[in-house]
Amino acid sequence: MSPLLAAAEVVITEKMDGENTTIFSEGCHPRSPDARYHPSRDWVKAFAAGISPMLAANERIVGEYLFARHSIGYDNLPSYFLGFAWIVDDVVQSWDDTLAKFSELGIASVPVLYRGPASEAKKDAIIASLDLSTQEGFVVRTSTAFTVTQMPTNLGKYVRPNHV
Repeated sequence: MSPLLAAAEVVITEKMDGENTTIFSEGCHPRSPDARYHPSRDWVKAFAAGISPMLAANERIVGEYLFARHSIGYDNLPSYFLGFAWIVDDVVQSWDDTLAKFSELGIASVPVLYRGPASEAKKDAIIASLDLSTQEGFVVRTSTAFTVTQMPTNLGKYVRPNHV
């Protein structure tokens, strides 16, 4: 059985339709560190400039940058950057530690849809409750820390059918 299905506790968060972005001690980058400049990234670069000096060289914050509209537009976001992971030395920190770090840095997290025991019934209920015209899907992860190499068995995602 996978550690995700056997986990005592999982956290299910909304999968946001943005640009996966990493903030680290020397700045930030979209999914690809060698991405070219685009003016839509100016906001997140300014946001990261306020956070980067507070991160050690071995830390990074990962989240969704939602300034530019992709296939889903969002209203009333708490920020254009919503965090979902705090990684230290290639260890994805526990959800509680991640939220504490986000609070310290002034980062809003992606919306939490559920936290509790792993359950097929709960997963099915969340799928049934999604508004697929306004929600891309969800991400499920163990609430405990795990290494980046353990990600395939400690994190999974569900994306709506035909999502671009």
